[in-house]
Amino acid sequence: MRWDIFCQIVDNYGDAGVCWRLARSLTSLHGQEVRIFCDDLPTLNLLASGVDQSIKQKIDIQPWEASHVNARHPVQTPDVVIEAFGCELPARYMAGLFIAPVKPIILNLEYLSAEPWIAEFHGKPSPQSHGIPKYFFFPGFQDEVGGLLLDPIPSEVHESEKLTPEDLQSCWAQLRPHAKRISVFCYPDAPLLRWLEDLANSGENFDILLTHGQLEQLKLSTSKPIILPKSIQLISIPFVSQDEYDWVLTQCDFNIVRGEDSFVRAQLAGKPFIWHIYQQKDRAHEVKLAAFLDLYLDNTPQALRLAVINAMTWGMPSQWLESLDAWNAHAKLWRAHLLKKHGDGGLPARLIRFIA
Repeated sequence: MRWDIFCQIVDNYGDAGVCWRLARSLTSLHGQEVRIFCDDLPTLNLLASGVDQSIKQKIDIQPWEASHVNARHPVQTPDVVIEAFGCELPARYMAGLFIAPVKPIILNLEYLSAEPWIAEFHGKPSPQSHGIPKYFFFPGFQDEVGGLLLDPIPSEVHESEKLTPEDLQSCWAQLRPHAKRISVFCYPDAPLLRWLEDLANSGENFDILLTHGQLEQLKLSTSKPIILPKSIQLISIPFVSQDEYDWVLTQCDFNIVRGEDSFVRAQLAGKPFIWHIYQQKDRAHEVKLAAFLDLYLDNTPQALRLAVINAMTWGMPSQWLESLDAWNAHAKLWRAHLLKKHGDGGLPARLIRFIA
């Protein structure tokens, strides 16, 4: 089938990351034809850089404004149109669909959630006055919803240093042999400096891998110079492709992530992590985080449950660090659980089955 995916980048890289990962999975694993129309091609192309060209060439990446039908660039009618995260389709594109002899199916691809209510709305029709069929599609952790976007599944084996991507080799050369590694990708409202200062009192050495722009964000959060003990080494990594960032997560002992894509990749890395969920004024993010933790911590010992909840809500490391070994074991079990539960192919396969 032919798929059109519309992507408007709202939250930095996350929206583009999900759309790109979905497109590559639909094409490379399921033999579908996919176009992406994106309002920020530089960001999308950065995320897609480094991927095997045989994969990238299968996906037709277009600017947002190229989506409408005109004499010079006729756009063939797709079988499926995806409004990623509820973005509004361009009016001129919709006009082309109105006159198409065979109408596509439009899917409103929602944000990932573990909340129980999504099962009631997943796959339900959204009647439109124009008559083109439209449905809600909710990615999620439960069997009866849209599944997770797992491709490509990272290796469980800790890969050797010789496989370090070229863009990261200079950063990896700075790592200390007996220091634990923590990757950091969080929003500006995180109490990161205080968190690092507390971590420094643990008696261990930590190499902190800060994603692109994170050090500048950290400096802006304080009016004084950043002075940390030698036990804490800050290393800034450059903007890297999606696959390279996935690799970083597998190489760290602990990860701090934020958007939907990195949230899933942290779980697939099989390591303890903090999901710095985007804060909303109505505090809906707290409900969303609690729903995930209910699933993630189901049947775990009370001590571990309290430690993980403390960490996820930015409790200081000294309050939960002693539980890290137990958390690490749980993270590996959770990874295996996800792979088994979504062994049907996850989100891309469930999309195809839904359309069929």
